[in-house]
Amino acid sequence: MLVIFRGSALLHPCSGTVGAIVTCPLEVLKTRLQSSGLALRPIYQVQLGTLNGTGVIRPGTVTPGLLQVLRSILEKEGPRSLFRGLGPNLVGVAPSRAIYFAAYSKSKEMFNGLFVPNSGVVHMSSAGAAAFVTNSLMNPIWMVKTRMQLEKKSKGEKKMNALQCARYVYKTEGIRGFYRGLTASYAGISETMICFVIYETLKKHLAKSQFTSRNGEKEKGASDFLGLMMAAAFSKGCASCIAYPHEVIRTRLREEGSKYKYFFQTGRLIAVEEGYAAFYRGLIPQLIRQIPNTAIVLSTYELIIHLLGESK
Repeated sequence: MLVIFRGSALLHPCSGTVGAIVTCPLEVLKTRLQSSGLALRPIYQVQLGTLNGTGVIRPGTVTPGLLQVLRSILEKEGPRSLFRGLGPNLVGVAPSRAIYFAAYSKSKEMFNGLFVPNSGVVHMSSAGAAAFVTNSLMNPIWMVKTRMQLEKKSKGEKKMNALQCARYVYKTEGIRGFYRGLTASYAGISETMICFVIYETLKKHLAKSQFTSRNGEKEKGASDFLGLMMAAAFSKGCASCIAYPHEVIRTRLREEGSKYKYFFQTGRLIAVEEGYAAFYRGLIPQLIRQIPNTAIVLSTYELIIHLLGESK
């Protein structure tokens, strides 16, 4: 198993680095849409049906769309702002994936000895344990990344780099500042668990339809890995839609000097002040960014395990 992860560690940084660069603008847009600092456009709605038959004008707000936020960033801050937080992302992407897959493998070995081997309970528990370990270790890096993405400076104004941002967080909030949003990340473990349960279930169904060779062994072809990629994409899409609200809560908790202090308090404030639709702000760029990324990562992982298994 160690050989497998050494092999996967060689490829994950490359694919992860390219993916982080290409999808960085989508992540910045997602974070801005999730934040409380998003400028909501005022609207006025006419409500009919009063006693005297006249209409009542009620004020309301409309959330700017993805293209509107993109246009605002380009006009006010410049194209480079779409790559804010890329540094911490590049630093954290390789170790986070290495930690996750290593923890998932070890957890799976342990839970296979406690429950029915390779059952849904094993997959769910393993994914949850791996996500818990990864989130606990990587939260400071993701906290700095989010702060950089939320920083709004006009064209020409100097923006903080990752090191300056980390120093500022430490100076103003101390060590605890680096762990803001961690409770929301723990709540987000449900997304990982849902994703892996669906993925492993689909993977079993795909394995049953796999071609059997003359010696009775299963053979994997390009279509099998394409099937795994589609299974990973579907699994991530379902999981993201179900568990997405924790993403919005996490971003709010990481905002500087905000009124958001705790997980449930933040969720209640968002629901009361902005409505339940606010929990899904930024979902579209999240899906565009995460689904192909997860599909590539999981199918690559399966391919590496298959190739290293054949070389033994």
